[in-house]
Amino acid sequence: MSEAASSAGDDPEAYGRLALTVDVVLIGLRGTRPAALLLRRSEPPQVGLWSLPGGFVRIDETIDAAAGRVLREKAGLTGLHLEQLYTFGALDRDPRMRIVSVAYLALLPERAFADAARNGAGLLSAIIDVPWAGEAGGPVVLHPPEGSPEPGPLPLAFDHADILALAMLRLRGKLDYSAVGFALLPERFTLRQLQDVHEAILGTPLNKPAFRRRMLDRGWLEPTGEREAGTSFRPPELYRFRNTR
Repeated sequence: MSEAASSAGDDPEAYGRLALTVDVVLIGLRGTRPAALLLRRSEPPQVGLWSLPGGFVRIDETIDAAAGRVLREKAGLTGLHLEQLYTFGALDRDPRMRIVSVAYLALLPERAFADAARNGAGLLSAIIDVPWAGEAGGPVVLHPPEGSPEPGPLPLAFDHADILALAMLRLRGKLDYSAVGFALLPERFTLRQLQDVHEAILGTPLNKPAFRRRMLDRGWLEPTGEREAGTSFRPPELYRFRNTR
């Protein structure tokens, strides 16, 4: 390769422009169903469609800082653990120009998720319908919550359906060997609540004795010595997550 060709290859001015964005997948539970927080787009392109909270990365901030800013400005949330999910860079993913997006995933306990949906301006907690079993992968469908005047299924902007599908696939893949499911629970929880989380993410019922034995054998659960309040019969014991690392 000639010296001229080599220097042209290292010259950023020789390439077309592209932009970098972040999109934040905020997942929680509505009852026994997984759900995500969405915003309706009010500006072109794709006005009226539903999208994940997202935005452009500024020239003077890191990608992680941009994700935190989007979380704060568009969802009113701070202090969440954000995990990079995947980078989406299809050539035609945005009609405006070549835009690459780094997707982040954050999990919220049910009460925090409900509060965010209630307090965040314009946020909708949409039910995620996963039509495939196990870790087969594939598209997902988003539905408005019960009682919402919004007709479903919800039309999603850009490739946000693909981003949500990958988020669910990632959760299913990590659920059995990692502590990821505990992020969807309050600090103190019952074994029934823990099983509800696993069944919601996996989309299938689990054998109660086998599930509880497996969870207890892993050493992840620490009894609190307390029991759930407000139950008619013998209240179930409350546990907390024990970090074994």
